[in-house]
Amino acid sequence: MSGGGSVRSGAAAMPMWAADDARVDSSLSYVGWAAGFFFSFRTILVFISVRWLGAGTEPGVFAAFAMSAVLLIAALVQGFGRAAQPLGSLWKIAGLRWVLIYLAFSACSLLWTAAASPVNSALYWCALAADVAIVLCVFRGSSAREAGHSLMKGFIAGSCVLAAIAWLIPRAQDLRLGDLDYFNTNQIGNLCALSVFLCLILASRNDGKWSIAAMFLTITLFRSLSKATLVAFVASQCYRLIKDSAMSVRKKLLLVLCALVVTFASWSLIDAYVGIYTTAGNQAETLTGRTAIWAWSLNAALQSPWVGNGIDAMWKIAPSFGGELFEARHAENELLQQFLSYGIAGIVMLVAIYGGLWRRVRMIRDPSERSVLLALVVFVIIRGVAEAEPFDLLLPIWMIATIVLQLDRSRESQFQFDFLATEGLVSDAGPGSSL
Repeated sequence: MSGGGSVRSGAAAMPMWAADDARVDSSLSYVGWAAGFFFSFRTILVFISVRWLGAGTEPGVFAAFAMSAVLLIAALVQGFGRAAQPLGSLWKIAGLRWVLIYLAFSACSLLWTAAASPVNSALYWCALAADVAIVLCVFRGSSAREAGHSLMKGFIAGSCVLAAIAWLIPRAQDLRLGDLDYFNTNQIGNLCALSVFLCLILASRNDGKWSIAAMFLTITLFRSLSKATLVAFVASQCYRLIKDSAMSVRKKLLLVLCALVVTFASWSLIDAYVGIYTTAGNQAETLTGRTAIWAWSLNAALQSPWVGNGIDAMWKIAPSFGGELFEARHAENELLQQFLSYGIAGIVMLVAIYGGLWRRVRMIRDPSERSVLLALVVFVIIRGVAEAEPFDLLLPIWMIATIVLQLDRSRESQFQFDFLATEGLVSDAGPGSSL
């Protein structure tokens, strides 16, 4: 086996996909990269169809569904066109099993959902399921490192393109980046934050140089002035600096100094935004204004506490909030959103998914990678206090599936190499990028 040391005939029982994962693989899955790029870039498709093409929202929505279908077909062709891990074995992975349970339960909730348009909600669920199916097929047809890193690199590339567009389009009235209706600051901030974490993951695995991309995305995140995202990002990065024992004190101090310099350099912008936010901002979207949304969501959730009100049970159902008659798309709190949609079952699934990911990440040997992934979970939990998604989780389930699959299969590869090394069946030191 080239690039990873020879394996003697006594290792014939070693699965081919595990042997592939055991190598330091820098190859790229083009389908995986394209999928990752699409997962980020689709955020702006409706904006393009409305603002640039003047064609309304429908073409943008249709383009997103069409591109998702094309990528799914391409992933199916790649995944089933070569010998790889059987899909049936994926059910044995606990973290992925909860993702599939979440998808199945949300699909069943279409039977009792209070959504204004169950047909439209079903289409969005299909898109959500297609994301996970694409990831599974990419992993089935590639090594774990190749599949996971290709998805991450594509997502980072897509976010960098969107960040550049965000700087070029006119500013919103409140001085923040983005378009209030179709490409808002919270979307921009979230994409940048998630992409920075992916840059840090790749850097911790010694796959390329990501400092320039991470810096550009961090500055864009800061300039977006997405409050909940910024608070969560800063808190999670502080947690990472404390937990990463492999990072030198000098580097930690340099990162803190850079953050302070950027903050002081932007102080006039921050001051101007705070003035607008406190005097002319949308009351329903402020932290205190969210209490009305939380109160309505909790009351609605208690009407069906066990299985919830179903997927997409808030849009066009909840009343308009505040003097601006703000129409809430979700409950503005992730725990409350899952309780509203899926009841106590939703809370159980949310805790199982995030809790399982936290436990699995804590088992990673490398302190740098472990601290980055733990910080990612911290970021999502803190941001979930004041944000939510109508269909997905704040940590997208395709990304959860990607992380879980790579961690599980890389751990299997490590076990295989440990066994082979013990038996003297491997001629070199084993995988150089084990998790």
